[in-house]
Amino acid sequence: MSKLPEPLLDLAARVSNKGRWGADDRRGTLNLIDAAAVKRGAAAVRQGRSFSLAIPFDADGPQTGGIPGRDNPSLEMIAVNVAFVGPDGFTTNDDRFSMGTQAATHWDALSHVGYSGELYNGVPLSVVTDAGAADLGIEHFGPVATRGVLLDVARLHGVHHFDDNPPITADDLDGALAATGVELAPGDIVMVRTGHLHFLDIGEKDRYRMTCPGLSVGTIEWLHDHQVAGVATDTLVLECFPGEDPAALLPVHMIHLRDMGLAQGQIWALDELAADCAADGQWDMQLVATPIPLTGASGGLVAPTAIK
Repeated sequence: MSKLPEPLLDLAARVSNKGRWGADDRRGTLNLIDAAAVKRGAAAVRQGRSFSLAIPFDADGPQTGGIPGRDNPSLEMIAVNVAFVGPDGFTTNDDRFSMGTQAATHWDALSHVGYSGELYNGVPLSVVTDAGAADLGIEHFGPVATRGVLLDVARLHGVHHFDDNPPITADDLDGALAATGVELAPGDIVMVRTGHLHFLDIGEKDRYRMTCPGLSVGTIEWLHDHQVAGVATDTLVLECFPGEDPAALLPVHMIHLRDMGLAQGQIWALDELAADCAADGQWDMQLVATPIPLTGASGGLVAPTAIK
């Protein structure tokens, strides 16, 4: 289940960005965010409303132990009302936290997934050790600020959320994009809403984790052809899970991250934004989503902000 079938290897070759931005490139499709893309994002601020696209970072997060070590955030106080100059002087509190870097709203670093001995742009898998990723860690993302476009696939199908795990197709993305009236441009980030956070809202964490609607392999060329800088969803897996082909484990991850160098985000909170977009008809916005530059990490915690 770890090897791509031959047709998917052919697809991976067609969409590969290996060498596109030079042998030393470590940012992948984020290179598409040029000055024009940044300005396009700024120009999308027309209403003056902001939306956080992060779920709460707390112990009641979506992780249930299915992936060992991918723990929900845990906060520990290391100083509580410590007075340095008597009770009426400077008093401080301090704390620290621990969590899996992909336990809540996050980007996948390009070191997260590879196959056949390689990560993105020919970097060998061996750069990742117990000490972290010596190359392609999340710190290479740098600033992420561009235009975001929300594609509400659940709304396209007339549902609040999907009760099973349908693969989202290129036709679905075309239909959702047509409904926005927006024309995608190179360097945009696409956010795909499935409504799957519903299961977190009602406390069914295992249901949220184990059965996900999501992107099909048929959307890979769509994202490549539209030259998007990144794609994010409201699900834990991003691609439909269990997958379309039991012979290929997480093929969308494999091709996005290893071959395309495509920034890939999961567990993004899109419901409030989607409701606002449906109310006012504006589906594009400025998106600021720079991950915490934790050196060597294979995932990047992020609190994305959409500004309309």
